[in-house]
Formats: sequence, structure tokens, C-alpha cells
Amino acid sequence: MKFLFVVPPLTGHINPTISVARALEARGHTVAWVGHPGKVRPLLPAGARLFALPETVEADHAARVQNQAATTRGAAALKFLWEDFLVPLARSMQPGIEAAVAEFSPDVMCVDQQAVAGGLVARGHHIPWATLATTSAGISDPLAALPHVKRWFADLIGELESAAGVPHQGELSPHLVLAFTTPALVRTPLPAHYQLVGPSIADRPEPTPFPFDQLARPAILVSMGTVNAEASGRFYGVACEALAGQPYQVILVAPSALVPNPPSNFIVRTYVPQLALLARVDAVVCHGGHNTTCEALAHGLPLVIAPIKDDQPIVADQVVAAGAGLRIKFGRVQAPELRATVARVLADPELRAGAARVRASFAAAGGAARAADLLENLEATA
Repeated sequence: MKFLFVVPPLTGHINPTISVARALEARGHTVAWVGHPGKVRPLLPAGARLFALPETVEADHAARVQNQAATTRGAAALKFLWEDFLVPLARSMQPGIEAAVAEFSPDVMCVDQQAVAGGLVARGHHIPWATLATTSAGISDPLAALPHVKRWFADLIGELESAAGVPHQGELSPHLVLAFTTPALVRTPLPAHYQLVGPSIADRPEPTPFPFDQLARPAILVSMGTVNAEASGRFYGVACEALAGQPYQVILVAPSALVPNPPSNFIVRTYVPQLALLARVDAVVCHGGHNTTCEALAHGLPLVIAPIKDDQPIVADQVVAAGAGLRIKFGRVQAPELRATVARVLADPELRAGAARVRASFAAAGGAARAADLLENLEATA
């Protein structure tokens, strides 16, 4: 069979596809991606087939999107995300996806939940397709309590569907929604075609170098995500003040220009091989990005979460409810509170036990192998 992965130019949405694709390839299937090469190509395995989309986003528009995204919250953030980024992205991606389908003739399309054009093209060609839900917000109906916003969102997707000439049904696949989480975190009832498979992290290449010979234990990984780096300057400063001189090492993922004089117990890197590091640290401080959170929990690591926007507050609440971490306020936390919270996460056996329970649930969910099983069977059931 041939599987085509459709991804947006967002690292956290590309990475989960890699392990699933490798599991499919190991079973004799053919896989390819369609996406923007500047962001997608560096993350793919060597030799992976990529149908390249044109890099059409102008630098000034990208900067405006990044700046507004850093300062917008709540329903306004959702409106901005879709109207200014995801809907224009869908329109610009659609011709390239059509061309990829014409050349590759996929049996199944695997479409990230934010690459809406992939589902539109699959429906137009009557190709079985699955939604890859890389954030919990995509499956937990966060707009249920906001009917006006929910109606606005349905109308927005409806406009894209009308333009593509397909019936209105919503942005998610009616055949299969693969969510990279488990009921240990998502505790709401879901339709039968929603399958929670846990994080997809097996066999993912990580070429980023790191000075592992300098790493000492105990160690803390602090990462606020690549998208939020420029908005996290204050948080980096608080982290340096809070964790300087503590009896553990800190790996801080941040642009070096924003941390010009790191404390002596810090290693600062713009990018890190995250999976390899998670196997060698004792706790994680992060923004609640779904991938980072689930990858940490897959290693049984308790978390300190400072959510910034989008689905991150939802993820943070899920972690707290699971007893696997503590939540702090990104924009208000001060050094004494952060220092005390990190100390508690390192010392509290109940939090570590909560993280271990989530890790066990992830292992039972099956990960990339289970996702591959479901995708193999999709053609017969769609």
C-alpha cells in the first residue's frame, strides 16, 4: 500500500509522522510526505520522498503571525490562528497536494489536523484518510462551552469545504482519528473511530549534536518550544535566576542571544536531541506543548508546566489531573516560586508515581506500531 502524509510547516506536527511512517515501511509499504521543504525536509529520514510545496509565506507576514501569536490568548488566539494562518495555509497547500495525489496515487492519506487541505483533497478523490491529532485540543471539543465561537469555526471550515466542492462535515476524518495520547490524560468519552495510540517516538532520527559528556545527574530539561522562543525571554531570565547554583544541572533550550550569561550549572542550546536527552534527565519544565509533554511522560518524568497559549492550558490541566506534574503561570511566575516548584517535582514521590502511571498507559497504547495497524486496516473499513 501507499501512504501519503500531509503536514503543516510545524515541527511538533511533523515529528509524530516519522515513527508511524517507519513502522509502515518496515511492513513493506511505501510512504511519502507532502509539505514545505524548508521545515519538513530536515526532520525526515535520509532518502524520504517529499512532494515539496512552494515556500510562499513572505518574511514580513511570517514575522507578523509570530508576533501576534505570542501576545494573543483565548478565543481571539483561536480566531487569529485559523483566519490568519491555517485557512490561508490550506488554500496555498491544496494545489500541491492535488499534484502529489496525481503523481503518487496513495491508497491512504494521513493528514495532520492542522493541514486541512489534505482532508479536502482526500474527500474530493474518495481516498480513505485519517486525521493525525497531535494536540489534545483537537479531540476534546474545547469550544463546547462557547457556542458562538463553535458556530464561527464550523462556518470557517464550511467555506473551505464549499470551495473544494465537498459536503460539509468538519475538518476531522469520519473514518479514523489517530490521537497521540491515551485515556490517562484525555478522560472524556470519544467516538469509536477516535483511537488513542500514545506518543509516536520510536525510531525517530535525531541528528542534532549535544555535549553528552558534559551532562551530570540529576538534571532538568527546560524547553518552551521552538515556536515560543522569542516570546519566552522573561521566562528564561526567571529560570536562570531560580535554578542557578542548584544541586542539579539545567539544560535550557533557548536562543543563546536571549541567555547571554548562563549560570555555570546550565547548558544552553538552541536545539537539542530531545528524545535522547529525556532518557538522561530527571524532570522537565515546559510550556505544555503536546509532543514535549507526552515525550517526557513516556519516559516517566514529572513536569512543571507553564502554558502559554493554544492547547497548552488544556494539556497542563490534563497532566495535573493525572497527578504527573504541577502548573505555574508563564507570564507571572517569579524565581522563588519556580525554584520551589522544581524542587517539589524532583522530590515528590507521588508526582513521579503519577508520571509512571501515564508512562505505563502510553506503553500499553501501542504508539507508532498501533497507529500503523489502524492505518493498514483503514482502506478495508472506510
